[in-house]
Parts: sequence; C-alpha cells; structure tokens
Amino acid sequence: MKKRLFKNIDWSILICTIFLLAIGLFAIYSANLNANQEELTEFTKQIIWIVVSIPFVIFITIMEYDTIAKISPILYGVMLISLVAVLFTTPISGATSWFTLGSFSIQPSEFAKIITILFLAMVMSRMKQKGGKREINRITRLILLFIIVGVPLALIIKQPDYGTAMAFILAFVVMLYTGGINKAYIITGILTVVIAVPLLYMFVLPEHAKTRIDVFLNPDIDPRGAGYNLTQSKLAIGAGELWGMGYLKGNQTQLGFLYPKSTDFIFSVIGEELGFVFAAAIIILYVVLITKAITVAKTAKDDLGAMIASGIAGIFLFHMTENIGMTIGLLPITGVPLPFVSYGGSSLLSNLIMIALLLNISGRRQKSIFM
Repeated sequence: MKKRLFKNIDWSILICTIFLLAIGLFAIYSANLNANQEELTEFTKQIIWIVVSIPFVIFITIMEYDTIAKISPILYGVMLISLVAVLFTTPISGATSWFTLGSFSIQPSEFAKIITILFLAMVMSRMKQKGGKREINRITRLILLFIIVGVPLALIIKQPDYGTAMAFILAFVVMLYTGGINKAYIITGILTVVIAVPLLYMFVLPEHAKTRIDVFLNPDIDPRGAGYNLTQSKLAIGAGELWGMGYLKGNQTQLGFLYPKSTDFIFSVIGEELGFVFAAAIIILYVVLITKAITVAKTAKDDLGAMIASGIAGIFLFHMTENIGMTIGLLPITGVPLPFVSYGGSSLLSNLIMIALLLNISGRRQKSIFM
C-alpha cells in the first residue's frame, strides 16, 4: 500500500515547496544580516522549524487522511479553547495572537485554519453521502456550516487578526463551491459582501484597520506615518528593476527602511535584491503549487479528499495574493505572511502540514470528483 502511495504522489508539489523554503531561508538571512544578534536568530529558528516539521510531514503523508478527519471534532474543540485562551495573553504589536514559550512563539490561529478545513470537509462529505448536493443546499445545513466556520472566525477577529480571518472566508467559499452549492446562494453572497463592506468600514472596523485601507487607497496622505511601510516596500521593489541590486546589497533592506522585512515584506526584500525575474519565478512557483492543489481536489478518490484539497488551495491562494499584493500596493496591508518564505514557525509548520495533506490525498487519488 505504501509503495503504491509513494508511486502515485504528485512530487511536483513537494518540489515547489522545497524551492520556496530555500528562497525563504536566503531572504531571511539577507533581511537579518545587519540586525542585532537577537534578530539574527530568526534564520536559525526557521531552520529549526523546518527540521521539526519533517516528522509531521512524513507522518501525515502516510496516515490515511480520513482517519485524520475523524479526529477533527476533538481537534476543533481543542482549537476553540486555545483561541479563547490566547485572548488573555499579553498583546504583541497590538494583537493577542501568540503563546510565548521561551524564545519561541506559537500562533494558534495558523493551526486553526487546518483544523477547521478538516472538520468542515468531514461534515460536508457526510452531508453529500446522505443526500448529495441537495443536502448541502438545505438552509439548516448551510447554517451549521456557517457556525463551524463562524465561531473560530469570530475569535480570530477578536485578537484582532483580519488577514487570517479573510483566509478562512476564502477557503470556506472554495469548499462550498467544490461541494456543489447552488448558484443562487453564490449570487446572494456576492451581493451581501458588496453591501456589507462599506457598512463594516463605517461602523465595525477599528481605526487602525480603517487607516490601512485609507493608506492603501492613497499612500501619500501619511507618507512618514501609516503609509511609510508601503512606500518603502514599493521603493524597494522598484529599485530591484529586472535583475535586482544584488544579493545582500539592497538599500532599503540592508539600511533598515523595510519593516518588518523578514515577515510581512519578505517579497520586497526578494524584489529589491534579486529583481523582477526572480520575483516572477516565485509567483510562478505559487501558481504551479495552487494549480496542483486544485488538480488534487479534482482527482481525489472521494468528496472528503476533494474538500480538504480545495480548502488548502483557497488558503494558499489568499496568502500569496494578499502578501504580494500588499507589498506592491495593490491590496491593503494586513500582516499576512508569504507561505514558506516569510519567517514564522507556526505559519511554516501549518503550511507544511497542508502540503503533507495534499501529498496524502494525491497518493490515494482515483478519479475526478468535480469539473
């Protein structure tokens, strides 16, 4: 069985991931080259997290994914407890999103994405087994699905972490589409969003979130304050031109104008020092990875595998689009990391677990579930 599993696995998914990890290590090293000794440990910590992640990747790749999904209700309960508990921690950069363990930090919202996808996929696949697409389109069933996503979503917004919250929403939408949701609901959802966005801006969003949107629309309104990071990011990427200023030679990167350069603006570091060609190659790697995830969903042996893979594709799509978009001024800054490239242990481990799930599902694929 294991021999057949490894034969069927789509190894291009792992190859893309390894390339992105390697690029991330080079970029993090450059970002911290002229920093103090404490910050230089980010490079070492990232390597440690990669090594720690390897057993998880192997175990989750080999284990039956339906077995993993069966324990998702327990994991979901533990996840909710952790998301409540983290609200009582000391705020870091204005957000209560991390548990601090010595020199390491754990961000439960990163793992909440995987657990919610697994639990949601299990519930949706059982609905389809019971009554097909019609079962998922029943109002009572849709309300249940919205509650499953809505509870952790509300807790994450409370932290506040709007970037991760939006990743939840996109993954949920993609999974609903895969599950066969009625087009009438999709149209209604789009209209609801169009109406809700301005209302949320005026009456719900805190001032710092409104400021980020205002700066996105017009960075020149506060170039030395709220618009500073975006301005420096665009200057860095523009200075890189076609081939870059040279590795370890970026002005904005090495002189400390970019911040935080090893997490939110790591793509700016790459664009400045390695240029448009290398930055475009990274985007191509992500496109290939996301396309492969969609292919895994289409060729999964069952609805459960298709739901999990499509949810993961939605997560990667959002993170890639939002992070790169915000560094070049096409999207508001939300603090969303670039998968496998940005510094961050929780993000790295959760993303590698999702890669392991894709490898797992691809190794057991049989036929197309949706077209």
